[in-house]
Amino acid sequence: MKKLFIAIGLMLVLIACKNNNTKNTDHAAHNMVMNDIYYTCSMHPQVMLDKPGNCPICGMKLIEVKKGAEDNSEVKLTDEQIKLGNITTDTIRNEAIGDQIVLTAALNIDQRKINAVSARVMGRIERLYFKNLGDYVKKGDKLFDIYSEELNDAKQEYLLALYKQKTIDTSLINFSTIIKSAKNKLLLWGLSENQIKEIAVQKSTTRITTFYSPTSGYITTLDIKEGEYVQEGGTIVRLSDLSTLWAEAQVYSSQLSQIAMNATANIQFPDLPGKEVNGTIEFVNPEINPQTRITLLRVTIPNTQNLLKPGMPAYVILKEKKVSTLTLPSDAVLRSKTGTSVWIQTPNHAFKNRMVEVGVQDGERIQIKSGLHAGDVVVITGAYLINSEFIFKKGANPMAGMKM
Repeated sequence: MKKLFIAIGLMLVLIACKNNNTKNTDHAAHNMVMNDIYYTCSMHPQVMLDKPGNCPICGMKLIEVKKGAEDNSEVKLTDEQIKLGNITTDTIRNEAIGDQIVLTAALNIDQRKINAVSARVMGRIERLYFKNLGDYVKKGDKLFDIYSEELNDAKQEYLLALYKQKTIDTSLINFSTIIKSAKNKLLLWGLSENQIKEIAVQKSTTRITTFYSPTSGYITTLDIKEGEYVQEGGTIVRLSDLSTLWAEAQVYSSQLSQIAMNATANIQFPDLPGKEVNGTIEFVNPEINPQTRITLLRVTIPNTQNLLKPGMPAYVILKEKKVSTLTLPSDAVLRSKTGTSVWIQTPNHAFKNRMVEVGVQDGERIQIKSGLHAGDVVVITGAYLINSEFIFKKGANPMAGMKM
């Protein structure tokens, strides 16, 4: 009988241990399930807690999210975030584009028509006849007066040679050669034929010499003031002929294949409604800025009535054939030094970044050459907000490591 009681006791102990182990196993499984869940705020996704409650930032009730449910290449947004961020989507489709390319531009001085007026002799500037930037100087106008000891000595040498030619027997010395040499020195230092002739007629010289403008143009730089000394070769003013100007436009590298050199461009001016001029593309910068993927296109245009001013904005319009292609609003495309991309919508309010190749831009729409297919749902407003949200949540650029 005693052995029977002992056997029964051992069986009860084993059953109790088994039940206890089963409970522990169930509890561990429950904890494992619970650990696969966290709670976050729809307005502040940086909040991630292991139990339900209210957001410590805004007080809103936390929502339950399963770990591992999100793709690391995607970002999920709540309905509130989509509404507040004004995020809208559209289905990409084929449209006609490319009737014309419109490039923003600015008018600049034609650098080939800038003339620098320099001092040919060292001296002190006694007077400037034009003192303001933008003043118009005509060819032959008095430009500046200079006091130069070297120039005065040269004038005296010329005058002395003329005097000796008349007073000394010319059979002994060839004064014609001396006079010609002295005159050439004055011509090289910038005196005109009339000024040299006046020295011979007056039989005297002045300590101040006046220099005249060799060309016409507007003063764009004035590098000296009255009373200052100038070295030989020093620039006094720069005169710009504004009869022609450069319209310099910014063009994306993806648009270069659509632009032909020497093509005719139509130039319009927002500050002068109704005014249009035509010009020819003369230069496209072969170097592309790696940060912006933008280069320079230049068109030379006439400025017959001087209505156009350097610095004015302009539009360079290039005509081309229309093509049927996938298009998007230009604001939907994100540009960076690594390329261009868009955000496409996946189910359950998830968004994924995709790299694309763009083509011509026609007004507010841009061609998508590759990376998307007809029927893809693309974010057209709020793309930059999604991009920022991805970087905030994932801590990385969504385009990192992408290739076309």
